Amino acid sequence: MAQGRIKRLQSAALLQVQLLKAEEQAICALCDRPIPPALRDAHHLIPKSRGGSVTVFMHRACHKQVHALFTETELARHYPTPQALREHPEMKRFINWVQDKPSHFNPATRRSRRKGQI
Repeated sequence: MAQGRIKRLQSAALLQVQLLKAEEQAICALCDRPIPPALRDAHHLIPKSRGGSVTVFMHRACHKQVHALFTETELARHYPTPQALREHPEMKRFINWVQDKPSHFNPATRRSRRKGQI
């Protein structure tokens, strides 16, 4: 049975609400905290410059920390998954520190001195 115009519009509106709720509940691939929409960054697991296309959502602070610690080559060779990133000692320390902060927390990030020295 064909749906009427109003039912189609209601179905479309319901789908949009469901999609917005799913977006609002994005979870950081690194620290597993909910990400507010204003602080959501898409991180390429393998950098685009190295042929990557798969992305995951991260807090802006987590994403900045990843790029402060690792070069694109290091990310492509050694850290192509969120689990690999979480296992690095400096990332573990950062994650432990940020875990108890509110989701909207966005600290300043410094570049690591060891970046690129692997």
